[in-house]
Amino acid sequence: MKINWGTGIVLAFIGFITFILYFVFRMSTDDRANHDLVTEEYYKKELTYQQDIDASKTADEFNANLNVEKSEEGLTIVFPERFDPAKITGIVSLYRPSNKHLDTDFPISLSKTHLLIPDNRLVGGRWDITVKWQYEGKTFLHKEKLVY
Repeated sequence: MKINWGTGIVLAFIGFITFILYFVFRMSTDDRANHDLVTEEYYKKELTYQQDIDASKTADEFNANLNVEKSEEGLTIVFPERFDPAKITGIVSLYRPSNKHLDTDFPISLSKTHLLIPDNRLVGGRWDITVKWQYEGKTFLHKEKLVY
């Protein structure tokens, strides 16, 4: 049986469409591929966006910038020395864009000017670090992207 060029084109289209549908089905049902790239309660988080901008501006105005350093023990967040560590409160949020199960929040409770997050809590890869902290009624915000 001889196949003409019209039949060949139709068979090529059917083969290509089958190929694409196979991979779409395989990727959408595969448990190893995690497609969660957005945080939980995305819209609720967006409502506080202006407050985050104001807190970030306050940190710039008061020169209250934090240093985030990688060390052998883990991740060290160093607060400015001129602030009393006992009066600093807040939350450190570690967001992993590729896996929502690794997202964690740490409350800030300081006796010194630095906070250590142990190395066993962090997996290698990209992390978005958000430190939202208060000192004497003022709210400060520090955001940073880190490859650990």
